[in-house]
Amino acid sequence: MGRAKFDAHALTRCLPPKALEDWRTWARQQVYAFQRASSAVEGRNGALAPLHHNQRGLPKQRYKVWTVLHNFDCRAPDGTTPAARFFRRAFPDLFETVLSNVGALPRPRQRKRVVTLRH
Repeated sequence: MGRAKFDAHALTRCLPPKALEDWRTWARQQVYAFQRASSAVEGRNGALAPLHHNQRGLPKQRYKVWTVLHNFDCRAPDGTTPAARFFRRAFPDLFETVLSNVGALPRPRQRKRVVTLRH
């Protein structure tokens, strides 16, 4: 939800400032707890940690993709994803969702014939 939608929402407008700030604090704590708990348990940082410790980092787009893969496709032994456990609801299969949005792939380019010289 964008900031404008958040500020315009009926519930946001009717909450006293103190209650609104308490909710924001609670939400931040939940997000931080989810990031710490899921990353350590699921092992995603096992691949990312060396890059961050070496101060190299990841390209921002790749980091977003890895985050989505981790939260919506990594499964615990009981078959749940970190997102499903955090939000307490099921999400559609990530792979099927992506495939349903992929159109026809372009044909490979036609390579020019390589002429070889014989000695």
